[in-house]
Amino acid sequence: MNTSIRKQGQVTLVGAGPGDPELLTIKAVRAIQSASVILVDDLVGEGVLSHARPGARIIYVGKRGGCKSTPQSTIEQLMLDAARAGENVVRLKGGDPFIFGRGGEEVESLRRIGIEPVVISGITAGLAGITSLGAPLTHREYAQGVVFVTGHPQKDGPGVDWVRLGEAARELRLTLVIYMGISSAARIQAGLLAALPGETPVAVIQRATLPAQRQCITCLADLRDSLAACGIGSPAVMVVGDVVRGVAAMHAQPMLADVA
Repeated sequence: MNTSIRKQGQVTLVGAGPGDPELLTIKAVRAIQSASVILVDDLVGEGVLSHARPGARIIYVGKRGGCKSTPQSTIEQLMLDAARAGENVVRLKGGDPFIFGRGGEEVESLRRIGIEPVVISGITAGLAGITSLGAPLTHREYAQGVVFVTGHPQKDGPGVDWVRLGEAARELRLTLVIYMGISSAARIQAGLLAALPGETPVAVIQRATLPAQRQCITCLADLRDSLAACGIGSPAVMVVGDVVRGVAAMHAQPMLADVA
């Protein structure tokens, strides 16, 4: 019997949540604790890795819009190589693996070589950010649904038709949650203003749930100017819709605040 042949390892895609380690699920903590190799995204909160076991190999594979990033192909190859070597691999991703986290691409890559990964959901920043302000994403009086959309479309892709999306939000009473939209704020604002009233409230939350969280509460007509005045940058999510009215009502002017 050839004892040198190692059993193929396991890969688990783990949603690390928005940053606060206390928002990890119990299942996520258990996966992190059992991992021998952890591939960590740039936006994973530092405290999350406190659950890693001693001796676990931590590989940082940062991915952030507008910054130098580890190529996706390199990340996938690292996962494949570690799994083939019999490692228990955790791919630790900010937020939820399947919400703008390229989790679907990674699952497909693993399945092509016969590895069926486990996926553990995490709280996405679009939900955590608005919740931290005490506002909902849906409300019977203000919003009957919610749309998660990226403001950073794939290179050479068609991008988002912000006018049509604004029309849908108006007609169907939808909340819009826009990820990675800071650099495209002017284009997003112009498109949505073609369909939505200028007084539509907007909340922009930077580094949701982390000690450095900041937020700007404004309206659609003032969005670009308010972002500049507040100094809000990436990573941040925008929440557009009447569900923000409860927060906006407390502030007559664009509001910038730190969460303790």
